[in-house]
Amino acid sequence: MKVFIVTPEPPDGTLGNSITAQRWAGILRSLGHDVRISRDWIADDVDMLVALHALRSHPAIRRFKDSHPARPLILGLTGTDLYRDLRRSASARESLVLADRIVALQESAPAELLPEIAAKTQVIYQSAIPPARRTEPAEDRFEVCVLSHLRDVKDPLRAAMAARLLPSGSKIHVIHAGKAIEAQWLVRTRAEEAANSRYTWIGEQSHEESMQLLARSRVLVLSSLMEGGSNAVAEAVVCGVPVLCSNISGNAGMLGAEYPGFFRAQDSAALAGLLHRAETDPSFLSTLKAVIHRLRPRFSPEREQASWKSLMDEWTK
Repeated sequence: MKVFIVTPEPPDGTLGNSITAQRWAGILRSLGHDVRISRDWIADDVDMLVALHALRSHPAIRRFKDSHPARPLILGLTGTDLYRDLRRSASARESLVLADRIVALQESAPAELLPEIAAKTQVIYQSAIPPARRTEPAEDRFEVCVLSHLRDVKDPLRAAMAARLLPSGSKIHVIHAGKAIEAQWLVRTRAEEAANSRYTWIGEQSHEESMQLLARSRVLVLSSLMEGGSNAVAEAVVCGVPVLCSNISGNAGMLGAEYPGFFRAQDSAALAGLLHRAETDPSFLSTLKAVIHRLRPRFSPEREQASWKSLMDEWTK
């Protein structure tokens, strides 16, 4: 099949939607499909449209279904779709109605949808591959990484603020990789780095550089206020790196509601407590690692490919 993927972000970028679109394209090509990716669909003659983001891809979704009402359209839901835009936007809701199938990235997502929409929704967990070679963790400090672009929805300085609350003898150091998408966060992040000796911002990194940072870290902190299904969580799991994350629905849908590494969103003191436990209590860190290890098959490339094959078989048999 000729498949066109629409993503609201540049296809070659490092934002989550870009990474997802790139990975989906690779999977569909491996299944024998001819795939193109762009930020919009105008009039290309294709057999199927795969669109990321119900609201931001709505114009392309509407045009495609107006032009080809019988051709299949798959919609991938993002965190802002699930936990903000579907409640506010008629356009986002119309995208759900127009889609023939909906892909959600974590198991909590269908509960946010009307029954008739949930009935055509399939959960496909994002996969990740650990780096072939990795540096051992630093011995003179307890490195914690943050893989988050600088924007409000990511609450990007929460780990830095929590690090300020740690005991003076703590060896925790937060290394933050991410692009300054919103200008206010660039100013705030530079100020935080200047004032906080436990925090270093290294700016935007390539995906490979980010994976190397993650793989050598003791812990990943994910403090987002909304997540549709974080790439960083999948990457941490396959690297065997424990995650400390906000107890939002999207994270629970990836790790399970009983995961022991949750903290209340925007609660610096709660995160500081978890960081201190991770640094000083080997049994707590071992518990986190054991849970992460059990979850690893959920995020395997083989499982994601098999899920996509099952979905595509509906139209290619």
